[in-house]
Order: sequence, then C-alpha cells, then structure tokens
Amino acid sequence: MKEYYDLLVIGGGINGAGIARDAAGRGMKVLLVEKDDLASHTSSASTKLVHGGLRYLENYEFRLVAESLREREVLLHAAPHIIWPLRFVMPHEPSMRPKWMLRAGLLLYDNIGGRMSLPKSRSVDLRKAPHRGVLQDRLTSGFEYSDCWVEDSRLVVLTAMDAEARGAEVLTRTECTGLERGPEAWQAMLRDEAGTREVCARAVVNAAGPFVDRVARVALGQGTPAHLRLVKGSHIIVSRRFPGEHAYIFQQPDGRIVFAIPYERDFTLIGTTDQLFDGDLDAVEISPAEVTYLCEAASRYFASSVTPDEIAATYAGVRPLYEDNAAKNSTVTRDYVFELDTADGAPILSVYGGKITTYRKLAEHALAKLGKAMDLPGEAWTAEATLPGGEFEDGNFARFLWRASEGREWVPPEMLLRLARAYGTRLAEVLGDATSLDDLGEHMGGNLYEAELRYLVEHEYARTGEDSLWRRSKLGLHLPADAKERVIRWMAENATARVDFA
Repeated sequence: MKEYYDLLVIGGGINGAGIARDAAGRGMKVLLVEKDDLASHTSSASTKLVHGGLRYLENYEFRLVAESLREREVLLHAAPHIIWPLRFVMPHEPSMRPKWMLRAGLLLYDNIGGRMSLPKSRSVDLRKAPHRGVLQDRLTSGFEYSDCWVEDSRLVVLTAMDAEARGAEVLTRTECTGLERGPEAWQAMLRDEAGTREVCARAVVNAAGPFVDRVARVALGQGTPAHLRLVKGSHIIVSRRFPGEHAYIFQQPDGRIVFAIPYERDFTLIGTTDQLFDGDLDAVEISPAEVTYLCEAASRYFASSVTPDEIAATYAGVRPLYEDNAAKNSTVTRDYVFELDTADGAPILSVYGGKITTYRKLAEHALAKLGKAMDLPGEAWTAEATLPGGEFEDGNFARFLWRASEGREWVPPEMLLRLARAYGTRLAEVLGDATSLDDLGEHMGGNLYEAELRYLVEHEYARTGEDSLWRRSKLGLHLPADAKERVIRWMAENATARVDFA
C-alpha cells in the first residue's frame, strides 16, 4: 500500500532540511529523503560562517546582505551552542582596496541589517598584540568587524531532528530514482539498502543542491529552465597559526578574499577557492592548484609562509549557484532562486543557490512560492523557534556550561566543553544516568565514549564512522588512527539502522 504525503523534499542539505522543518511545523505531512548522509556534500563543505557577506556589497547585493545580517541574529538565538560570535580582522593592503572604501563598506555593513547585537566594526593597530609577529611587518593597520561561526553539518542535523520532532519522516541513504507526475500528486520511487518503495506526494521540492538538475531530469525528463553554475570551493586545515579567538580576512590580487579562522582548538582553517566544476559530483576534492592558491594567499599576509607539507586535512564542496552570467565565479550571486513547475499536474519546486545563513528565510520563501500552486496549512513560525539543544536561558553559553558542570565533576572539563558545544541541552541525553566515565561504555579514544556514538545513531541519523568522525563531530582531526578504526568498526557493527538502545 502506497504512503501519501503532502510534501516530498529531495535533498538532505541545509535547504532541504530547512524546508522540511518549516513545512512539518505548519502541519504538513512531510517526507525528506537524502541519497547519502545529511550534509554530506555542499552543506558540510562551507567556511563554517553565519555572516552577512561583506564582500557582496561590492556586487550591490544589498537586499541579500541585509537579509543575511537579520538572519544571523535569528540563528544566533536559535542555536547558540553551535553558533557564536567571531571577530574578523582585515589588514589594510595599500595595493588593493583603499582604506576609505573599507571603512565605508564596514559602516554600511554595521547598519544595513538594522539593530544588531554584535559589536560594530573599528580600526585596529596591527603593530600591537595579538597581531604583531603574526602578520608581516609591512601590515600596520586594518579593521575588525563581527560575524558568527557555525558548525555547519550539525546545523543541518539539528534542523532535520526538529523537522522529525514536528512530524516529518527523515530517510537518509535513500535515493529518489523515479518521479511520475499525476494531476493531483507525484508518484515517487525510492531506493535504499533494503530495496525500493513507492510513495505519493501532493508536491515535490527539489533541494538537491548540486544535483538539482539530476533530480529535475528524473522528474521532468530534462534539466530545469534555470541555468546552473557549479562552483567548487576548497579549504585547507593547517596547524594553529596564531593565538587568540579572532579570524583574519585577507584580500587577494584577483579581487577575492580568503579567510584564516581558528579551528578545532589546534588548527587554522584557510579558504575558500572559486573554480568552475564539471567533474563527478560524488567525488569532489581539492586540486593541487587550489592548494597552491590557498597557501600563497595566506603567505602574502602571515609572517611565516604556509606550505603544503603542514596541511592536516582538506575538504571541498560544489556550490549550486544560479547562473547570472557574472564574469567571475566569485561574483556570481549567492542569492537563492526558485523554479516552480506546475505544467500538467502536481507542482515541483526546484531550489537554486542560497547559503547557510539564509536557509531559514529561504524555507519561508519556498513555501510561499509553493503556496501559489497548492493550499498550505499554517503560517511561518520559525523566526522565534530554537533548534534542538539551543533551549538555554538568554542564549548564554557560559552560564549554561557552568550549570551543566554541576554534579558532573567526573567529566573532564575539555570533554564537557566539547559535548556542551555539540549538543547543548541534549548533553543530558548523551550522558544519560552516568555517574562516572566507566558508565559511558567503551572508551574509543580521546574523550569519545560509546554512549556518544549510541546517541548519534539513535537520534542523529549517523550510520558510518565518517558520519560520526567528520560530520557529527570533527574528532577525525584529533583521534589517532587506531581510535578512528575503533569508531569505524563500532559503527559498522551497531549502526546499520537507527535502533532503540533502551
């Protein structure tokens, strides 16, 4: 017997998860399917920022910047455990943008989004600590401003969890292999490791990111009317390059900017690139040319050069940008665009572009667009809602961490901080009734125990070692090889499906 849904969302990245969450919260019966793991492609390959997009001002994308800054405030409230403020330092490079232009751009950035909670921009003397000795001596002045850091893949997972809590069904490792349009509904063929199933849905949202045209061909027999520009962005992770919790933003001779950001305590994240991509979307990786570009970009500013031999890890993702015929990949709009197709039957909405910061607003706009073709229940509701784990008083993480430590003196401080950052108030579910480390089961290595893996399988859709080590966490950077092998082996033996460990 076929199962019927109001909405089938194809794609478990940030946009698909956001749309599924919003629709489920309005009372729709929603099914979200993802052919791989949640956030396994573009949404886990970002620069990990919730930001307004300072450089978009040069492209006159004022609406996008203003919306992004307002959404930055919304997301900071919704998930203060995985999103937090970060100061960015931009050295003034006399051969590039003049100082008056930087100052004017930052003044606009401070005010275009309305009243903001984060500190405004200011001038900074690079000849003083903590910049002295870190940057080249020729760099004497610059500016600093505020944006936010985000654990990008965890944001996707928490959004999907909230969608499920509100009634959505979330299926990972489930590919939509067939779509047949009827006058009132779509028939969809789904395939997972166990076989195939057929479902019906009144409408389909194609939020497959870089795979959007692939899904469109399944549904429509051709790509969508919009043109897609696939642009690869790559990052390198090196040993920690500078003290302090600030980040740097470096202007480049080609007009681009490159970030250098404190990462996972022991590392610095450097990125990103912008390259046209026409390869295998299931095998995206950094190229040698991109490694060279990023090392040279950072070496123009740091007192000591960044070299390929100090790279601890890399990652790359493909952005599905809406083709606006911009001359450079770096200036193609990061705004989102919808294509609604209602020809001869049930509607399908394809989503292009977007960015992590605006995913919640994108979901609202997607449903408004879909509402032109079908009746939708409920109204927009996500602006004031928190995400799982973010429900602590005033979004004050320090106060939450202090209270979380009470009665848990047996948890090492570094471990408690990591768990609190990752899970917020769900920390209590991860630790359960444990009163000692021995109660958390097998010690996998570092400060990772079996109890945490059980939680990831039961609540966060984790199925493999890679899911746990690189997307639900970044423990893959910290654990030795034998510990990572233990995790991979445990997941293979215990996580073939979501199970109830109670």
